Amino acid sequence: MNAIIISAVWGIVMMFSGIFTRNKTSIRYLAIAGLIVLFLANILDLQGHHFFPVHTANMLFFDTFGLLANAILFGATLLYFLLSARDIENVGVKPTDPESVKAGVNTAEYFALIFFVLCGASLVTTFNTLLMLFLGIEIISIPLYILTGSDKRNLKSNEAALKYFLMGSFSTGLMLLGIAFLYGASSQGSFFIDEVAAGRAAISPLFIVGLLLLLVSMAFKVSAAPFHFWTPDVYDGAPAVFTSFMATIVKAAVFIGFIRLFGESFGPTQVKWQLFVAIITAATLFIGNLTAVFQQSVKRMLAYSSIAQAGFMLFAILSLGEIAKQGILLYAAAYSVATIGIFAVLIKMKDHSLEGFNGLAKHHPVLAFTSTIFLLSLAGIPLTGGFFAKYYMLLSVVQTHQFLWLVIFGVICAAVSVYYYFRVIQAMYFKEGEPQTLEIPAGFNGLLILLAIIIILLGIFPQWLLNQLSDIIYL
Repeated sequence: MNAIIISAVWGIVMMFSGIFTRNKTSIRYLAIAGLIVLFLANILDLQGHHFFPVHTANMLFFDTFGLLANAILFGATLLYFLLSARDIENVGVKPTDPESVKAGVNTAEYFALIFFVLCGASLVTTFNTLLMLFLGIEIISIPLYILTGSDKRNLKSNEAALKYFLMGSFSTGLMLLGIAFLYGASSQGSFFIDEVAAGRAAISPLFIVGLLLLLVSMAFKVSAAPFHFWTPDVYDGAPAVFTSFMATIVKAAVFIGFIRLFGESFGPTQVKWQLFVAIITAATLFIGNLTAVFQQSVKRMLAYSSIAQAGFMLFAILSLGEIAKQGILLYAAAYSVATIGIFAVLIKMKDHSLEGFNGLAKHHPVLAFTSTIFLLSLAGIPLTGGFFAKYYMLLSVVQTHQFLWLVIFGVICAAVSVYYYFRVIQAMYFKEGEPQTLEIPAGFNGLLILLAIIIILLGIFPQWLLNQLSDIIYL
């Protein structure tokens, strides 16, 4: 509860801070301070120190899994702020207008919307009823529609916002319809996730329809195939700094909600829907990796690769074991850190095409080296966090002794992903390019090195993150 209330209140604080000051630096520091408070409050929640003992009528359930997920999400967002907060300030700024450049346009509002998204993410990771799940998804989605279209002078940004809004509204309608069917199918007439399938001797058609509608709506939210078609255009059209946030923290939060929903509500009927999830997983891996191979824009390639990464995270939904829960937390950490890092570099680049990275190692060796670490992690190369993240996902399915064909297919798709990630590495180190004058703020290279170290530590000590966070409970 600490995280939910503090994130909502700090979002309001950020919103009103824009009234009292137009100084971008002050607003940025206020946002970073708020995120540090939010992270520490969540850690104290893990230790049992609850600042706001609000009676939730059991509609929220604050277990270790949800609170650990929040810690990873808030930690990743803090890294995102430290690296890209200055880029958030420049979204929508007109370069030819000195006053606009100096004061920013809607800097405070952008940070406020991100805090509101984190509030929704906290609900999605701790919900105990379908109504709280719906509320959390909507609190996440609505600010994202605004952030996607925040660059109002860019027609691609406007188009992306409209497409995201229409697709998001459609999937929300499917979710509400699925919730209604599940309520009707529940023997106790309940929205609580542990009572949705309770006391049912035979599965009714209402239950099956509600389950499929919820599965489709959640697949929309995490950009799983064949419900992924909005993702490339939205990720490509949105300002790159917000694409980074959507592709990492937001996706990870929805996946945590996804695994909570199917583990608690539909776990007893797993054999009835496993094949359908397996088909979605295979399609997501195939389409995401295949289409990423042919992209010439690095930003669009990362959009398609995020679909492929969603395919690997779907292994956790397929297995629903203890290894799956540990693996999804490790995957959320490794994937978020690597993607935030590579997007932070991409934002600094003036040319987002593959040719724009030609010769980067010669002129900006730190950017090239850290980008290589991030790309190797996304590809799942050993000694990076991405390797053990993928390993845990595959292992969770192997332990079910089913769908071994899907495990083999996943390994093949991971090998395919190496090709398009290595194209960027090849461009940086083995091709000649024109020198680029990039605006690199003080400390930016150091933060990139910090993220690269985190990736390597997660690759060498894969249990380090989970053990460190788990030990917090007993301090």
